[in-house]
Amino acid sequence: MMKKKGTRINLTISLGIFLLSLVMFFYSLCNTEIILEGTEEPLEEDNDVVEESPIKEYKLSLIMGGDALIHSSVYMDAKKNGKYDFHEMLENIKPIVSEYDLAYYNQETILGGTEIGLSTYPCFNSPYEVGDAFIDAGFNVVSLANNHTLDRGSKAIINSRNYWNNKDVMVNGSATSLEERNNIDIREKNGISYALLSYTTSTNGISRKNDYYVNWYSEEAVKRDVDAVRDKVDLLMVAIHWGVEYNTGVTANQKKIASYLASLGVDIVIGSHPHVIEPVEYIGNTLVIYSLGNFISGQRTNEQLSGLLMSVNVNKVVDTEVNVTSITLSDATAQFVYTYSDRSTSNRKGFKLYPYSMLNEKLFKDYLNMYDKLKKRVTSLEPSIKVV
Repeated sequence: MMKKKGTRINLTISLGIFLLSLVMFFYSLCNTEIILEGTEEPLEEDNDVVEESPIKEYKLSLIMGGDALIHSSVYMDAKKNGKYDFHEMLENIKPIVSEYDLAYYNQETILGGTEIGLSTYPCFNSPYEVGDAFIDAGFNVVSLANNHTLDRGSKAIINSRNYWNNKDVMVNGSATSLEERNNIDIREKNGISYALLSYTTSTNGISRKNDYYVNWYSEEAVKRDVDAVRDKVDLLMVAIHWGVEYNTGVTANQKKIASYLASLGVDIVIGSHPHVIEPVEYIGNTLVIYSLGNFISGQRTNEQLSGLLMSVNVNKVVDTEVNVTSITLSDATAQFVYTYSDRSTSNRKGFKLYPYSMLNEKLFKDYLNMYDKLKKRVTSLEPSIKVV
């Protein structure tokens, strides 16, 4: 009996020791896991840095319209309750122009204001409200050099520059001093710098009193101006008043001047004076628009009442690694506009600009044939030009 009891005691002790050892074993395991969890290395963070591309790209959109030739029929139609308002005349064009970063036109008739008396052909003077309407429509680049700049003398020129100098608009071609003439406006949009130079080849026989009331074209004058600004801007535009009135082709002199401007590195040549649309072409990398025709006028033939709106994209690519910048033009596109007025009475009324896409036979009976003729003419030297 005593032997059996001792055996039970030994078994009990052995079992207790075993259970204690088992508890301690599991405890050590748990403790080890805790230590392992506490000393576990954190996951590596994704610290990869995406390298910035050395290539930077910029884009600027430009649209160009022709001559604002404000005959008395136009400004009299704009007169209501003793005031002039041209906004309604441009309301169909405003949605088109407002889509572009830059919008150019030629202010053919000087804005000398009503205080010196308005006048029509052959010596024009127009109200300031013409400029107000064009600015409201989105135009912000304006040429002032043409064969009518000197029509009303120094007072009109001073009034004109005072008007434009108080607007947030780039102008060139007419100035009140040599200092103002040589102070070429340079601006920047979308990372692209630009400037306009403007010249005329005619003043209708009016003597030029100085070198700044109107910019007269000569190779020497242009080269001097281009040299002064070419390295400072990405885009250089030159407006040139040239050619033969109502001529739909390109003269040898226009071709000569265009080739010279291209040789100087001008990016875009913008022609005016013929009052009708002429062809468009590239000379090397230079886009040459020989004549945009009239934008708005009181002239009478359908050729004279049709104008060209020319648009193009300016593309700038900068390689920062090698410090090289390239400028290219793309998507040169033409569309046409028409100056409508009610000619059923002796006093024309209802002057209004229409894009050809809005025309119908009631507004312009032969507009489809005219469209085909203008499209063929514009692309005759450069088939790659798109036509809306």
